[in-house]
Amino acid sequence: MADEEIEVEGKKKSPLIKIIVIALVAILLLVGTVVGTLFVTGFFDKKDTIAAEEALKNLESSAANKAGANPADAAPQKVAKESPELKRFENSYMELEKPLVSNLTNTRKVIQLNLAIMTHYDERVFKNAKKHEFALRSVALDVMRQMTEADLAKPEFRKDLAAKIREEMNAVLQKYEDFGGIEEVYFTSFVVQ
Repeated sequence: MADEEIEVEGKKKSPLIKIIVIALVAILLLVGTVVGTLFVTGFFDKKDTIAAEEALKNLESSAANKAGANPADAAPQKVAKESPELKRFENSYMELEKPLVSNLTNTRKVIQLNLAIMTHYDERVFKNAKKHEFALRSVALDVMRQMTEADLAKPEFRKDLAAKIREEMNAVLQKYEDFGGIEEVYFTSFVVQ
């Protein structure tokens, strides 16, 4: 009877041992496949990291020399226009998408206009203008709101209004980005009713 019990226990352990052996073989095959793939793709090859790091340092130092000590603090650069006779700056324009509408002071008249800004500087001026568009629209509306019906009769009304809006917009950009950059303000539509 004791021999039968030992034989039964041996039979029970044998399937468990087979499962463990199969699992170990599967894990070894998986590890071998991964290591083989890494070897074939060149993962274990020595890389020239020192040369790559030196090239990166050279690029960083040349970029810092071009833009000054801190590239993030550098003011936008004017974009030159190629011309054989004169050195002129390229004009870049951006229009604010929505029209501005405001009442004139002490009247029932309404002024509606669309604005475009012009700069000689690079795209950072337009990025800053888009970033702070709400503040720029607000100061433009404040300037428009202060206009009176008597101001409308002045011959230089539109030029004066554009100059005041430009000054206020540059002040906002100076406050938030430390650089204005708006050279001119143009009206793409102008209606007083």
